[in-house]
Amino acid sequence: MSASGAERGRQRLRFVWQTGFFILFALAPFFNIFRYDLDAGHAWLLGMPWRLGLDAFIAGKIGALEAGGNILLRLFLPLLVGGGGLMIIAWRWGRIYCGWLCPHFSAVETINQLMRRASGKFSIWDRQPIPPRNPDGSARPSHPAWWILTVLFAVGFAALWAVVLLTYLLPPAEVYGRLWAMNPTRNQSIFLIAATTVLTLEFLFARHLFCRYGCAVGVFQSLAWMSNRGAMVVGFERPRAADCNACYDNGGPGYAACEGVCPMRLRPRTTKQKMFTCTQCAQCVDACGTVQGARGKESLLRWVDKDAARLNEAQVSLTGNRDSIRG
Repeated sequence: MSASGAERGRQRLRFVWQTGFFILFALAPFFNIFRYDLDAGHAWLLGMPWRLGLDAFIAGKIGALEAGGNILLRLFLPLLVGGGGLMIIAWRWGRIYCGWLCPHFSAVETINQLMRRASGKFSIWDRQPIPPRNPDGSARPSHPAWWILTVLFAVGFAALWAVVLLTYLLPPAEVYGRLWAMNPTRNQSIFLIAATTVLTLEFLFARHLFCRYGCAVGVFQSLAWMSNRGAMVVGFERPRAADCNACYDNGGPGYAACEGVCPMRLRPRTTKQKMFTCTQCAQCVDACGTVQGARGKESLLRWVDKDAARLNEAQVSLTGNRDSIRG
């Protein structure tokens, strides 16, 4: 398989994982895989009712010691195992959950592309537009008409999220049945309108800010990743830094394909500390591979770990980022 074929294959695989996990996220309440039922007053886990046993304690059927043990085994232990497992994965591979599974991040990436079509930028807060070129050199012009689709998608996706979130709290059959009959309850209507409004504003104006600082799952993954100097990271083949000129030739002065595709708007050739919110999506690696592949060369960026990751960080730190990605 050619380098470009491998790069496309990796992004297709990532798309499949994202799509599959989003479907799981949306359908999990139907099958009681995981949700909390406000009507029933207990959670569901893998199709089984999951109770803490506090009703029995209140009724005087069990003592305080047994009730405390139930809370420990049925609440804190599952949270510890689930959260600890995620942190171990993040310690080794970084925020790979965000880049490959997170249903919110898939929306972020889609809105990024629509907003780029509308304005030439991934965010309205970006000062400079991205050069209108794809990594393969093909043109990607922007047009204000794309704003219509951008806003419609943000609102539609926010509404979908609001409905799905509600099914994690109420029986899905009731939620969708009432929506189909156009007869949601007052509280359901308030929840759906408020959640749709907040999520629409977040998707349009603050989605990157939320991913960087507002999402506890993402932040804790980043902290775990930063604590491991040998964790997987995007490494830069610094001795070949002059080959970055291929990007400048392709897109014009200041163009860098790896920056132009990064959904978190990071600079992939910089230090790990400045890549704190990297989601390991590898789009920068694949973009560089596309540019260099056209010249018969390999990507300057690649995933590295262990000793290679430590060496890469040392090389980047010693240069003081003098040869930053914009020149």
